[in-house]
Amino acid sequence: MYGLWKPRVLGAWKVPATGPVIFAVNHSHNIDGPMVMGVAPRPTHFLIKKEAFIGPLGTFLRGIGQLEVDRKSADRTAVTKALSVLDNGGALGIFPEGTRGEGDFASLRAGLAYFALRGGAPIVPVAVLGSSERRGRLIKALPPLRSRVDVVFGDAFEAGDGSGRRTRSALDEATERIQKQLTAHLENARRLTGR
Repeated sequence: MYGLWKPRVLGAWKVPATGPVIFAVNHSHNIDGPMVMGVAPRPTHFLIKKEAFIGPLGTFLRGIGQLEVDRKSADRTAVTKALSVLDNGGALGIFPEGTRGEGDFASLRAGLAYFALRGGAPIVPVAVLGSSERRGRLIKALPPLRSRVDVVFGDAFEAGDGSGRRTRSALDEATERIQKQLTAHLENARRLTGR
């Protein structure tokens, strides 16, 4: 990432050094995940749509520990592998909106809350800004080479209310809490970076 663009990383010191953690990353461009993997202070295992796991790219992604997920169904294999990352004290990367979009955390799926509650892991909000502002001249699908991309890590927080409940209503309440925290972090990251 540092060879192709100029990442500016803010708040990396806020990431817990050990134990399970979930990076909740906004997603407006296809380099957002690789950018976080490249600059995060801990190795990160992202849940990535199975459509990306084709040919040599699929072999590469599996080789660096990324997790294939079928977004069209309840993918028990992906869920088990993701929980295993957390059980082993690793860092799991999730795009809480489920797909690329505006990157504003406007519509969250319940998966993030499930992993946070079930895995007992704090969530670190991550804002990637600048990846979708302009298109590159050489490769239109990528930001311009050597352009600045900001990655802002926020304060870790717990998704649950402390009760330990994992009911449907607890998931819904946790999703609401998460959305408020992520939205506030994104607004703060925009202020900090001027984007």
